[in-house]
Amino acid sequence: MYSERDRGRSLNRMIRHRVQSMRRRLAGYLWLSDWPAMLGWAALAGMLAAFTTIAFHQGMYLIQSVVTGSSGSIVGVMTGLPWYGRLLIPALGGLVAGVLLWLAGRTRAGAHADYMEAVAIGDGRLSIRTGLLRSVSSLFTVVSGGSIGREGAMVHLGAMAASAIGRFSRFGMVRLRVLVACGAAAGVSAAYGAPIAGALFVGEIVLGTMAMQSFGPLLVAAASANIVMRLTGHYHTMYAMDALTQVTGIAVVPFVVLGVVTGLGAPLFLKFLDAFKGVFRRTGLALPWRLALGGLLLGSLLVFRPDVAGNGYSVVSSLLHDNWVWHAVLLVLALKLVATAITVGSGAVGGVFTPALFMGAAVGLLFGKLIFWLLPGMQTELYVYVLVGMGSFLGAATSAPLMALLMIFEMTLSYQIILPLMLACVVAHFVSRAVAEVAMYDVTVNRERDAQLHYRLRHTSIDELIRPANTVVTTHTPVKEALQMFVDYPVKYLYVVDENNVYQGVIAQQDLTSLMLGESDVHQKCAGDVLRMGFVRTLHPGMALDRAQEFFVQFEGERLPVVSRDEPSRLLGVVYKSSVLEKYSALKKSLDQDLRNVSFDEFRASRRRRVGKQKRKG
Repeated sequence: MYSERDRGRSLNRMIRHRVQSMRRRLAGYLWLSDWPAMLGWAALAGMLAAFTTIAFHQGMYLIQSVVTGSSGSIVGVMTGLPWYGRLLIPALGGLVAGVLLWLAGRTRAGAHADYMEAVAIGDGRLSIRTGLLRSVSSLFTVVSGGSIGREGAMVHLGAMAASAIGRFSRFGMVRLRVLVACGAAAGVSAAYGAPIAGALFVGEIVLGTMAMQSFGPLLVAAASANIVMRLTGHYHTMYAMDALTQVTGIAVVPFVVLGVVTGLGAPLFLKFLDAFKGVFRRTGLALPWRLALGGLLLGSLLVFRPDVAGNGYSVVSSLLHDNWVWHAVLLVLALKLVATAITVGSGAVGGVFTPALFMGAAVGLLFGKLIFWLLPGMQTELYVYVLVGMGSFLGAATSAPLMALLMIFEMTLSYQIILPLMLACVVAHFVSRAVAEVAMYDVTVNRERDAQLHYRLRHTSIDELIRPANTVVTTHTPVKEALQMFVDYPVKYLYVVDENNVYQGVIAQQDLTSLMLGESDVHQKCAGDVLRMGFVRTLHPGMALDRAQEFFVQFEGERLPVVSRDEPSRLLGVVYKSSVLEKYSALKKSLDQDLRNVSFDEFRASRRRRVGKQKRKG
């Protein structure tokens, strides 16, 4: 008789066998992972992302009901609590969130914990256990009033679900990364009701490409998520506006100035958050206690102003529809900035997307009131400044102005706002890039630094790396002398020139060894009799460093000859592989140290000045 434990083990083995058999069959159907079939997988990823978003919302309401006895908006729930509830619940929520994050950090994961990293530089594999722990941690932070966006966990859950089905079906790395990107795009679509902006967000920020082969599945996934949200009754226009004022002519000029203001403000906002991260790290507290401390500090603010709790959605709606006096807007802006910095700085997991929208809304409203005071004849409504401020601030913070433009359009469903929004978003983006190399997501900064490094490599020549060639023989040099030179120098090749220093080719050490073993009269030959023409690729003066690096990748030796570009080509010297690597390392280190706060345009202008000075000296 089998025991109950034996029957359970047998059942588990049978289930694992059938699952593995199904995975093998799916992997055998190659057409399932072909690009046309990716649209179907993208649709599935979109539906899963929508359901995980709904589950996250329901989890919020459940925890709210259990802890406070009511559910709804974060601000509404916090307002209904007594003062000690507003103080203690954020601290307790931070402690629970910190413990979950600590457990996630101790989990041995063979895959990535961040979906951006998995898509941008990884293989698309996301850790399910780590992802769930981090998402539940974010859930407790949001429910307890943390001033952070809930979209971060929603997007990660969508990406994680997509990664799970891709790994189950044994997708290759390229298609798995695209499928995870589809899950992320669907998560943004489900969280904000903005399918086009969701696809653009992942295309611009995460994938870094808008090629239709990858962007097409993103659109399908985002659309599928939006359809599911509509069918289940969870879709709503976030900031529905009726009969928006058309902004044309001279009235668009203030919005260009607003773009400059938000372009200056967004980098300061991000640097302020980074500063608080450093402050909390210097406390030396363990992660759970650090988040608990952040929650306690946040709770002290909520005691007096509960409307700074949560991601700021309800306050933005109020800014759009209610009449605020300027000093009240300034106060809530300052308190929300501190609340967000405390939450993010303590190490809480979540998005900064929605808080950035809040910052832009408040800055836009203050700017609009200033315009009304300076130019009382302006007919543009204040809410237009609020919406344009949201879009331009978000575009500057994320370095994705097109995404921000379309997101505001989809969240309002108002075409009238497009013209001032376009101008403000583009201006804000370029201003923010000019004043600081900082962005909401590290992948954006890293991609820009890589672009600058490639620019330097393309425009740095090998001229300063050219060294004299010591192992040179003429075509009339006896082979005996060439053999002695191989003894004196630990090299694989000798360079052969004629009496006018015109480059002829190389003598390979292995060739002379073979000749000595096979021919008795080898010592009677000259270098010109045994040289090889075109056997070793040559470099040229003025050649870019990245081009020379490509030559060395395909070459096993340590050095390559440098010959003149004219005909016949003269031997000018050699470049060593180690010199190229050292120069590459120096450029990268210089970029990391010197260009931290320098824009690409400033770098290009400074390089033009250096080149001009060199030409004048020459």
